[in-house]
Amino acid sequence: MPAATVTAAIPPLGILLLDKPIGLSSNAALQRVRRLAGGVKAGHAGSLDPLASGMLAVCLGEATRLAGELLAGRKAYQFVVRLGERTATGDAEGAVIERSPVPRLTAAAVDAALVRFRGPQQQVPPMYAALKHAGEPLYRLARRGVAVPRAPRSLIIDELELLRFEPDRLELRVLCSKGTYVRVLGEDLAHALGSCGHLTALRRLYLEPFVQEPMIDLTTLETRPVTTWPLLPPERALLHRPALRLHAAALRALAHGRVLPLDAAVPPQASAQAAPSPAPAARYRLYDEQGRFCGLGALDEHGRLKASWLLRALRLA
Repeated sequence: MPAATVTAAIPPLGILLLDKPIGLSSNAALQRVRRLAGGVKAGHAGSLDPLASGMLAVCLGEATRLAGELLAGRKAYQFVVRLGERTATGDAEGAVIERSPVPRLTAAAVDAALVRFRGPQQQVPPMYAALKHAGEPLYRLARRGVAVPRAPRSLIIDELELLRFEPDRLELRVLCSKGTYVRVLGEDLAHALGSCGHLTALRRLYLEPFVQEPMIDLTTLETRPVTTWPLLPPERALLHRPALRLHAAALRALAHGRVLPLDAAVPPQASAQAAPSPAPAARYRLYDEQGRFCGLGALDEHGRLKASWLLRALRLA
């Protein structure tokens, strides 16, 4: 079930699930949100191409420190592959650089081809990507007609299904790991079907852990006061981490940069949480004795607890 939202405070603090429109870069959408929120610090977790739409997780205020936690999550997309033409960018934005006949296909033949793309994969990133070579983004090199070698990257495609089939058009849905380029997946699939292809539509349905959460669009945001924005609490980025409840003295010590033995940080009534001892480098959602979220902690190589990130109110206490 979707988690309850919290009403935004001033300045806003939390995670906004924006439905990014087609034609706007992720950074441009982010800056629009920042301006509407009064210039608050903001960041997003995972870029979408200008021609893509869908869920863009915008972290506001102190929640920007947790964007990295969201980057590691799986993402689901719905996309359309046009067969018979390959473009320079892998999508409809680029010029056509190759044409190939489309063989007579059936939905059963497409389903059979999809099997090989499920599970662990190796994928070569496209030249039109934000990845850097010698400090320069690949897409800038590509715009100058420069191509450089790119090492394959490991990824996992957990789900890949055909939603709609036409002789030269495939509509699909994919659930994939971090680092997957759906444009490359579309090109590789077209090649496996004996042709070439490019994406004509791409929409991010969700990123974990926000599988069932609703999104809000920019037009709606512009008509609503910031105090009524549907912000999710920062801890929603950390639900995959185990929870740890600490006593007040331990939280004060962590806020001042100290490291603590785990059994000294946990209240006696919660000592069962510390047994068996967690593995070194494990990370935790931190709560006070009243169950209020406080931040993120981790164990060092000696099994001692240290603060990775704490809410500003705790750091100033």
